[in-house]
Amino acid sequence: MKKSRIVKRVAAALAMVSALSLFGCKEKKTASSKPVLKVGMECAYAPFNWTQTSNKTPDGTEAVPIFKEKYYAYGYDVAVAKMLADYLGMELEVHKSEWSSIGISMDVGDYDCIIAGMGKTAERELAYSFTTPYYYRDNCIVVKADGPYAGVKGLSEMAGSGVRLTTQLGTGWIPLLDQIPGAVKSGNFETTSECFMAVSNDVADVAIVDLPTAQSALMTNKGLKIIQLDKSDTFVGDGPMVNVCIATRKNDTALRDKLQKAMDELGWNDKAKMDALMEKAITQQPAAN
Repeated sequence: MKKSRIVKRVAAALAMVSALSLFGCKEKKTASSKPVLKVGMECAYAPFNWTQTSNKTPDGTEAVPIFKEKYYAYGYDVAVAKMLADYLGMELEVHKSEWSSIGISMDVGDYDCIIAGMGKTAERELAYSFTTPYYYRDNCIVVKADGPYAGVKGLSEMAGSGVRLTTQLGTGWIPLLDQIPGAVKSGNFETTSECFMAVSNDVADVAIVDLPTAQSALMTNKGLKIIQLDKSDTFVGDGPMVNVCIATRKNDTALRDKLQKAMDELGWNDKAKMDALMEKAITQQPAAN
């Protein structure tokens, strides 16, 4: 009889543990049931996106944890991604990727879309689906402020001079390197920061980039100068790099359309709104970026 009571008590205790375990699992599932928007970006392309050690920017804006890292991400891309995720009732998850493999990582399922200052080009449209632009940018060149090209206003002034050019690998700026007769390709780099460093260190004379990225760089490098070329004497065919769009996998038009619908309903086709957010992003970046 005594043994029977002990067995019953043990059984009751095990049943309680089992119930608590099931309850705990149910709570965990509920806590994580919010759909996740997994976004890929460099986290190294200020002011579009960057890495920082703090979970807040100087004005107190919340930065977003980088997936499986102890650092945080912010910038124009992060702000747009967060805005869309919040509107869609989703949790934002930022995945850091090298630019050279950002498309491959999306294709294998590491994340579901790219919000990373990516220009929509005809070549990329063969591989990805794109939204309409979430930012319109101007392109420019960056030179040394006291260098031989500090006074140029158009491409023709650099023709035949042996000017050394650089830009970021895997971008739509690379075809533009061929538009200056007699120019020397001094080598391209994984990040725009390395491009600016090449100009500062006299490895290259000119870096071809976008205006916001150049403005961001000049905040910490006063030895550089931005030149916006005369419209009658500038690069031909740089239009695609002006249109910065969200990319999804080619067959994931459902997510593309979902993001597009959110952009449309939020009115995120207003250049004034885009410019205002970009201006804010530039002021919030850490000095290291």
